[in-house]
This record gives sequence, C-alpha cells and structure tokens, in this order.
Amino acid sequence: MITISKEYTFSASHSLPLEPEHPCSHLHGHNYTVKIFISGMPDKDGFVLDYRKFKPFEEWLMKTFDHKHLNDIVPLTTVEWLSEYILENAQEILERPVCAIEISETPKTMCRYEP
Repeated sequence: MITISKEYTFSASHSLPLEPEHPCSHLHGHNYTVKIFISGMPDKDGFVLDYRKFKPFEEWLMKTFDHKHLNDIVPLTTVEWLSEYILENAQEILERPVCAIEISETPKTMCRYEP
C-alpha cells in the first residue's frame, strides 16, 4: 500500500463557546494547513491518484473556508471537528476513500483524523 498526500493553506476566523476567560472564546483567526492522505496501489500510469485530480477538492476547500468565518460554516470549529467535516467532503468530491486528514492552526499544533 502506498500513501500520497497534498497540502493546502487557508486563513479563517472563529471563536469557541468556552468560558470568557479562555482566549479562544474571543474572535480570532489562524492560518490553517490542511493535508489530505490517500492510500492505494498505483494504477497503470503509476499513480495512486494523479495530483491534478485533487483540483476539485482544492477549489471546494478555498471556496468554503479561505477568508471566511468558520462559525458560519460548521457548528463547532475545533480542528477535531473541522478534520471530520473536511474528510467527509473530500471523499465525496474525490469519489474515493480518504485515509486521513491533518489540520494545523498553528505551526506547533496538529490534529490527524483517520476514519
């Protein structure tokens, strides 16, 4: 089995429903990094998935999230919930199983979702 990945970035704002003293309860933003992973065996052309076929996913990701307020898109805007939401949509868009999604909202934090 071979796993490939592709990485994207977008900027977005959000706030979390936490106690007022928590800094994340206030409106703030991040420069998110999303990494998508697909596994399989190479096809006759040698690809698990031709990287050009990721384009519809990239277009959806940017249209949905880039420079948007995440609270208007998903009910809970933690990277844990975002990763599940993005993976489910990626599978529909790419019409194939996605083995993992990683999301970082800072250079030192990362969430990996593997269904």
